Amino acid sequence: MKGNLIIISSPSGGGKGTLIKQILQILPNIGYSVSFTTREMRVGETNGKDYFFVSRAEFETLIENGALLEFAEVHHNFYGTSIEQVKTEIEVGHDVILEIDVQGAESVLAKVPEAVSIFILPPSFEVLAARLTARATETADVLALRLQNSFGEVSSFTEFEYVVINDEVEKATQDLQTIILAERLRRDRQMRVIQGILDSFDETKKSKNHAIGEQT
Repeated sequence: MKGNLIIISSPSGGGKGTLIKQILQILPNIGYSVSFTTREMRVGETNGKDYFFVSRAEFETLIENGALLEFAEVHHNFYGTSIEQVKTEIEVGHDVILEIDVQGAESVLAKVPEAVSIFILPPSFEVLAARLTARATETADVLALRLQNSFGEVSSFTEFEYVVINDEVEKATQDLQTIILAERLRRDRQMRVIQGILDSFDETKKSKNHAIGEQT
């Protein structure tokens, strides 16, 4: 059975990164697609783990080579998702989480409409602003830009199948886990396994009928 492509998006500071880290520790058979970005590496981040940090010229080469499933410019930096990484994980039966902005989510859903889309909504603007400020990873100008863009980003929740309100991390993590597990159990996603079970019943029926025929 192939894995699911899971899109998780939110405004900057919505807490999607924290929730994803929790999910990766809890659930088996799930991976995280490491995006390419042209933004500067933050303190505590690791190249190849948090993002693949590349120059703008390198990013443009990835676009030209058709290596990206989606890409977008967000807060004056480019972000993109590797086609090969996503394809490899899904083919071996692993769910793949894409942590992307609303622009990227729209682009992926246009190409992969069966993808699971989840929007992480902060409980209020005040909480979002407090989280971004406490993070202290941006300059005042970048922080102001992220807060300004958040008004448009939160209105995009209608484009997603699921909405998780990230008020309490534990509850939000549980909600996110419930969605992912439920999606694995959808009938259309299990048809290959189901068909194998049905085939076994057909064989049993044939053997039983054959045995009855021999007795008579």
